[in-house]
Amino acid sequence: MMKADDFGFGTQIRKSPYFDATVRWGAQGFSVYNHMYIPRDFGDPEQNFWNLVNTAILCDVAVERQVEITGPDAAKFVQMLTPRDLSKMAVGQCKYILITNAAGGILNDPILLRLAENHFWISLADSDILLWAQGVAIHSGLDVTIGEPDVSPLQLQGPKSGEIMHALFGDSIMDLKYYWLREVELDGIPLIVSRTGWSSELGYELYLRDGTQGDALWERIMAAGMPFGLKPGHTSSIRRIEGGMLSYHADADINTNPYELGFDRLVNLDMEAEFIGKAALRRIQEQGVSRKQIGLIIDCDPLKGPNTTFWTINKDGVAIGKVTSAVYSPRLEQNIALAMVDADYANIGAVVEVVIASGPTQATVVDRPFYDPKKQIAAA
Repeated sequence: MMKADDFGFGTQIRKSPYFDATVRWGAQGFSVYNHMYIPRDFGDPEQNFWNLVNTAILCDVAVERQVEITGPDAAKFVQMLTPRDLSKMAVGQCKYILITNAAGGILNDPILLRLAENHFWISLADSDILLWAQGVAIHSGLDVTIGEPDVSPLQLQGPKSGEIMHALFGDSIMDLKYYWLREVELDGIPLIVSRTGWSSELGYELYLRDGTQGDALWERIMAAGMPFGLKPGHTSSIRRIEGGMLSYHADADINTNPYELGFDRLVNLDMEAEFIGKAALRRIQEQGVSRKQIGLIIDCDPLKGPNTTFWTINKDGVAIGKVTSAVYSPRLEQNIALAMVDADYANIGAVVEVVIASGPTQATVVDRPFYDPKKQIAAA
């Protein structure tokens, strides 16, 4: 059995408050995300997927660092960062947003949480938005304070997660709505709990507000979850690709704009508020995009794991795009993928060639998400 020190990690990359607990519970491998270690291996990733969709898993996602924005101009400042209209965002609400630069490129696709009238957290994907926000603030003329609080999220995801939350918090937690948050305590441990998660399943995120209690929180949740089949786990590439969920740096980056991803609903060019990238996004909308994200079914033997490089997509011998995320879905019994291709080829039913590690193979363009397209499972 591995011990925490066996990994030989240095000090320049941070460990989460749950690090020792995850190793104790069987974490065998880690990757780095937001300058922090994240468990990515608890054994068989296919078993992790079935644990998620049949019962529940607990994931250390402390790498979702929070950027905290407070001060009299907090709401106005947060609106500057995103093209999504936040004017009707209530205290206690969460929203999936894009953060864009002056060219309309996506810098991050986080969850925004509104804790109070002038108190926001940006729960990050993998990029340095703390530095971006602090830089934007310098010449903004707005009265805001921006920093990183002592906050470390866990994800409790899967169909049994509601029952486990009931076991932990009682009846009061059961009316928490999809994409809303609540401030709670668990045995004196201070938390924010939200009905969110990176799984497309019913799920919750528990934001620990005291890093010294990471071990206690992990063990408390695992103990409450045991009767329901809760297992330690990691965010599932299989499930998130089934759900068409983005992985930043893979499916989107600084050179990707919202319209290429079909995220028109996250851009409001008609609102009065000025936000970074507004002029560029208006120009992109008027001109149309040259690339589009698509779904693919790849026709070959089951892939052994997610792709670790971008795979070239060809049509009639010409490169037309790349596969950004691919995996075998044991539930769908198909190789599924998210890809970015020239807009002329983004037609449902089109047949293309994908150059995977073993050589060229045929693939068909399909709609995405691949499973539960209306997100009825997570929102139920």
